[in-house]
Amino acid sequence: MQKTTAWRRLDNSAKIFPIASTKKYSSVFRLSAVLKEKINPKILKTAVKMALENIPSFKVKLKKGLFWYYFEENNKEIRIEKEKNYPCKYIDPKTNNDYLFKVTYYENKINVDIFHSLTDGNSGVIFLKEIVYTYIELVHPEHFSTKLRIERKLSNNTEDDYLKNYDKESKPAKGGKKAYILKGKKLPLAAIGVIHVNINIEELKQKAKEKDVTVTQYLTAVIIYAIYNSNYKKYDGKRPIKICIPVDLRKYFKSETINNFFSYITLQANMKEKMLQNFNGILEFVRSGFKEKLTKEEISKTMSANVKLGNNIFIKTIPLFLKLIIVKLSYIEIRKYTTTTFSNIGRIGIIGEYQKYIDKFLMLIAPEAVEKIKCSSCSFENNLVFTFTSTLQETEIEQEFCEKLKEEGISITIEGNGVHDFIS
Repeated sequence: MQKTTAWRRLDNSAKIFPIASTKKYSSVFRLSAVLKEKINPKILKTAVKMALENIPSFKVKLKKGLFWYYFEENNKEIRIEKEKNYPCKYIDPKTNNDYLFKVTYYENKINVDIFHSLTDGNSGVIFLKEIVYTYIELVHPEHFSTKLRIERKLSNNTEDDYLKNYDKESKPAKGGKKAYILKGKKLPLAAIGVIHVNINIEELKQKAKEKDVTVTQYLTAVIIYAIYNSNYKKYDGKRPIKICIPVDLRKYFKSETINNFFSYITLQANMKEKMLQNFNGILEFVRSGFKEKLTKEEISKTMSANVKLGNNIFIKTIPLFLKLIIVKLSYIEIRKYTTTTFSNIGRIGIIGEYQKYIDKFLMLIAPEAVEKIKCSSCSFENNLVFTFTSTLQETEIEQEFCEKLKEEGISITIEGNGVHDFIS
């Protein structure tokens, strides 16, 4: 059993989420593991408890300080519930025994909804995998006796690697224009529609190779194409379509932190340009945009600017109650600079002995008032699951996305959470 300290500071990214988040802007993402057998809730609860002992950085609650929030050790009982609400909803600590993540199950699926202050998607996957590994071991003791259980090296490094790696001399990148905001009627009663597109990953890789782009670049281009043809033209859009792509900083800086350690790049597609009004033109735009922005130097500019802002002596000394007001007002404006977000956490690798018990993994991001649709993806074995989470009634963007993939010769199947009728 590994121990955690009684309290710790939030990392540079984590500081913002509890200040900016509300029931309408939850800052919650979901990771799910779909197994090949029905979930036993009692065993799942034991597995979560054991996973928390192995990764104690998740065993915390959020507390208010004079200037910032901070984490404190949480020894309350963990709750496991059957899934009954929409995904990625605001996690109310009062009804969740103060934990910043929520575990639910449905049939053969395990969900972990995580408040972004706790960690990012990549470390969230580590936590989910530990729950899944432990659950499988407990359900199948005949295959995983105590002696045969596989030792897993788990990092409990909670250093703020933003502070270790930011460049004090770096100048921030220039700000862009306000973004095109998706139009359409909202779903009633704060509903969230979910559409999972299961994509044959070998066919997708082959098509991306033909186009001389990566899988992430290819899917980004399809998103822009779908928005342009189904929403932008319909509502006579004027502003650029801006796609935010989160970036795992561990790929660029030496880091083993279990905390948040990500930045982002933003592609600004000015759709009035003729070259962007066809798919090949969009592909070329995305390829060159990634080449320009996805470098250590450019990513460092964005990261460093955010760290310097958080370390500004004026910002640091503003009492928390005033920060709450200032940041909430600022975020209302900042959100107008993104059309949608696309997060691809890539391949989820599983130790061989456990693979036969798992069908697939899913990732979902909470949509909100401005970014009414958000996109995410992850892959396992020969299947990539691309997910739309939406607050819109219409599904034209999702349909256009799927039709484009089929037109390109890529095999897909579609699932949803029942909010939308769209199945292609």
